[in-house]
Amino acid sequence: MSDIPASATSSGRTSAEILTQPSLWRRAAEAAAGAPGLPRPGERVAVTGCGTSWFMAQAYAALREAAGQGETDAFAASEFPVSRTYDRVVAITRSGTTTEVLDLIGEVRERWEVLAVTATPGTPVVPAADDTVVLDFADEESVVQTRFATSALAFLRAGLELHGRGPGIRTVAEAAADAESAIASPLPAAALAAEQWTFLGTGWTYGLAQEAALKMREAAGAWTEAYPAMEYRHGPVSITGPGRVTWIFGEVPAGLAEEVTATGGTLITSEGDPMADLIRAQRLAVAVAEGRGLDPDRPRNLTRSVILKG
Repeated sequence: MSDIPASATSSGRTSAEILTQPSLWRRAAEAAAGAPGLPRPGERVAVTGCGTSWFMAQAYAALREAAGQGETDAFAASEFPVSRTYDRVVAITRSGTTTEVLDLIGEVRERWEVLAVTATPGTPVVPAADDTVVLDFADEESVVQTRFATSALAFLRAGLELHGRGPGIRTVAEAAADAESAIASPLPAAALAAEQWTFLGTGWTYGLAQEAALKMREAAGAWTEAYPAMEYRHGPVSITGPGRVTWIFGEVPAGLAEEVTATGGTLITSEGDPMADLIRAQRLAVAVAEGRGLDPDRPRNLTRSVILKG
């Protein structure tokens, strides 16, 4: 187990970028007001990306369907079923250079409208898509994605707000306020001391759970898993126990807290908007990495963009 203090902070690049998210979400929401290419209600939409961007795609797809704005699927770009029929594809790519995303756009653009959401102007995705939104204010120096991913989701959430949110979903403005609290609050001591972390979500927050687990793997090389909350009982609960944490984004299904407690594990729940709670998981990943003597600014075996050789 780690002995990282609950008040752990970092002065590294990744940590500094994590702290900028509330203001960036507000800027992203403003950008959505007049943005070209956002899905219109009733369109059949597919959202795609790789890694972190794929998990943000999952979250947005579930939010859009919950808002009643149309059937929405999410796929990793390398696994996109191109034989299906859609009205629009939304491609999320921080670098604008990811090979699988560019290949997919090239294959489907003649059939469907394509909106690209990127952080980097002047990259190949800009001319490849029909419409491009460049959130360059949310770009990162870090290899590990944090603020661009959540800003892209904030942008897409704000696009939904133009036509009406789903039940129980906060506005982006409310999420940004919650994010300020997530930055200021101490990290849970049990999470800092744990040896294993399982992240859970329901509906749109399952994508956030996947992303939280990925951050822990990327930054800290940690043993983490992620599941839909109701699937947790179907096997994954077997790894829960003393010194292990189950962290759920959003609503806690009935009986789950009792099951975690019975194993001797620790349950951590969301504080405020689940997207804001993801910031706590990002901070945790940095703290655990540094507690293990790792540099989250230089994650092992990772690069900013995956560009495959032809």
